[in-house]
Amino acid sequence: QVQLVESGGGSVQAGGSLRLSCAASGRIRSINDMGWYRQAPANTRELVAVISSRGSTDYADSAKGRFTISRDNAKNTVDLQMSSLKPEDTAVYYCNAEITGVYYSTRKYWGLGTQVTVSS
Repeated sequence: QVQLVESGGGSVQAGGSLRLSCAASGRIRSINDMGWYRQAPANTRELVAVISSRGSTDYADSAKGRFTISRDNAKNTVDLQMSSLKPEDTAVYYCNAEITGVYYSTRKYWGLGTQVTVSS
């Protein structure tokens, strides 16, 4: 069984910073892309940032210059450092990873999400 567990959400004032972390655990052979998505009320889930197993990154335009994604392949973790936060960043943030299990099946997994609230 594979699971992703997020941590680090919370409430912060506009201009502040938060760091989200996600750890993958279970019967994992390898992890390809890892990423962060977010979903605000009444909105669809959207990509925030993604990082490949080799460290290549891609960001949503709204995240560029403010957010930094990083990962530790040895620990199967991915972090999202968020700074200069804005009220429009308020959402539930979900960790996502494409994981190959020990029996060579590959699929995408989601965490349960962590709430980020930015007040003005």
